[in-house]
Amino acid sequence: MPTCHNPKRIVAPGTSWRVLGKEETAAVQMKMGQAQQRTNTAWTIIVASGVVAGLHIWKLAPALTVIQDELGFSLIFSGVLLGVVQVAGMVGGLAVSLLAEVISQRRTLILGLLLLVAGSALGAFAPSAELLLATRALEGAGVIMATVMGPGLVRLHAPAKNLNMAVGWWAAYMGMATFLGVFCTALALKHMPWHLWWAILAAITLLPFPLILKFVAADRPSGPAALREAVQRIAITARSGRVWISGLIFGCYTVQWMAVVGFLPTIYEDFGLSPVAGGLASAVVGGLNAVGAIICGGLLHRGINGRTLLMAGFALMSLTSILTFVFEYPAQLVWIQMLCVGLFSLAGASIPTTMTRVIVDLAPAGGSAPAAMGLSQQIFNIGNFTGPMLLAFLATVSGGWKATWILTVGFALLGALLTTVLSRKNSPFQTTTPAR
Repeated sequence: MPTCHNPKRIVAPGTSWRVLGKEETAAVQMKMGQAQQRTNTAWTIIVASGVVAGLHIWKLAPALTVIQDELGFSLIFSGVLLGVVQVAGMVGGLAVSLLAEVISQRRTLILGLLLLVAGSALGAFAPSAELLLATRALEGAGVIMATVMGPGLVRLHAPAKNLNMAVGWWAAYMGMATFLGVFCTALALKHMPWHLWWAILAAITLLPFPLILKFVAADRPSGPAALREAVQRIAITARSGRVWISGLIFGCYTVQWMAVVGFLPTIYEDFGLSPVAGGLASAVVGGLNAVGAIICGGLLHRGINGRTLLMAGFALMSLTSILTFVFEYPAQLVWIQMLCVGLFSLAGASIPTTMTRVIVDLAPAGGSAPAAMGLSQQIFNIGNFTGPMLLAFLATVSGGWKATWILTVGFALLGALLTTVLSRKNSPFQTTTPAR
């Protein structure tokens, strides 16, 4: 009678006693490992790593006027500088997913954080706008590696009963990063030059490394030998129209949110607020996005339909952006404008939260979940990149920020239309109910 003392002679649980082959043994061991690695600590560390990565996106917005005065560049170049961190995401989402298939998702996350450390450290010594732009592109590569891995790692490590809640917290990482990045940068620049703050952020980015290595269990990579199969899985995913539509829906959100929030410190300065007050107000707007994402994650956990959340999000973003930018408020009523832009960010959070939960389930049979996330991020990062430039163009042509609503309402309508298309047949939004 075989026993299980020899690790190669494992008995499959729930089956009759028999000796398993090498492949069956590996499958059982993988399932046992996956059960052990589903802890709240693990997914919390993954979310925290995403927040640290997001800090490098949002450290620039409140420092933009200071750097612009020092290095001397135009408003249009400011838009490029804000958006260039998204270039890696525009072109490298699928490449990053392939890398993750070969070396594992956890190692890809760690590599992304290392690139952020290098980019921020080099940026601290950038003597010109062009070199700073290059370091921002390097940081963009780090951001895409960390953020493409996040949803898949959260899904892999979160206990099943907490999956929707964990996804809600992951979707909140950008809002939390916005609040911390904008507020802390505005505060730090009162006491130090931006170069030193860049170096400090490089050091802060090292903090998640020991936590990831200790608490986030290693996932099994395909390895170089399985590169051909990994490419085939990614190709199958890239041919899925539903994955493309999901990325476009996400992009209809990012193009307007990144445009408005990215220029918010500058907009507030034009309204007469001091840099610190404008930075604090902008940080609150970003924080409200995190609050909205966590609330939306809870609603998904309670079984609210994702399509309803998407439609409500796009509708409220349209309404609040009109109230924010169309009307000229007297100085004593500027708080109404600030309230409206806060609601814009809060309501919009329902879109990334819902889509992050849906995208991981949209990989077709024989496809790859990391590739689905990589492709969708590749699409919506086009929105992140073009949003600030489109808004800078509108502001330059119109002579102010009043035309912003054209951008926001237009993309909100497109996002609502695409949501209708995605939910028309075999709606993925029915899969967002909590696991039992």
